[in-house]
Amino acid sequence: MARITALDSGTYYHHRTLYEPRYRDFFDEIVYIRDLAETDLSAHEIVLVSCRTDPSQLIPCRQQFADYLAGGGTVVAMGSTGQPAWLPGISWHDTPTNFWWWKEGGSLGLEVVAPGHPLFAHMTLGDATWHHHGYFDVPEGATSLIDVAGKGSVLYDDRATTGGRMLVTALDPMYHHGSHFMPATTRFLDGFLPWLKSL
Repeated sequence: MARITALDSGTYYHHRTLYEPRYRDFFDEIVYIRDLAETDLSAHEIVLVSCRTDPSQLIPCRQQFADYLAGGGTVVAMGSTGQPAWLPGISWHDTPTNFWWWKEGGSLGLEVVAPGHPLFAHMTLGDATWHHHGYFDVPEGATSLIDVAGKGSVLYDDRATTGGRMLVTALDPMYHHGSHFMPATTRFLDGFLPWLKSL
């Protein structure tokens, strides 16, 4: 079972996700974001950067992340963390966010594009469907797991760009779970965290 280290920015939604009993046992260590620069990441198997962590706290640690990945580490970069500013090889496109697609009777336009990926033994597309704020271009050699149809990825698995692994997503389940709304986000974490722990 992988050892997961999660970053905590001290927000209410991080507290609910990281410290309350539902998910607490998935995290072997929790590092406060302002202590990140003094943390030896080489001792950590997986570093999970929690949803909506302020990019201004991550950008000064850009080289630290690059060195960690070069050494074979795994970074899980959750949504709304400004990934292109602190991780290598990431290309992001903002889009308008449709918060009401489910009331309008339409579709969010998401599709699973790698159904054989082990993650989907733990969760469904419905568990990843609430809204998104944009999409990523998929780096050469990386695998998109969920796409915005005809545009780009909202979740991809990249073992090609660096010597390590990056799981990069536009989705922000920790924020919504921690805010007590959007049940799909809780289902997402119910599947995603056990899969991550199994790596």
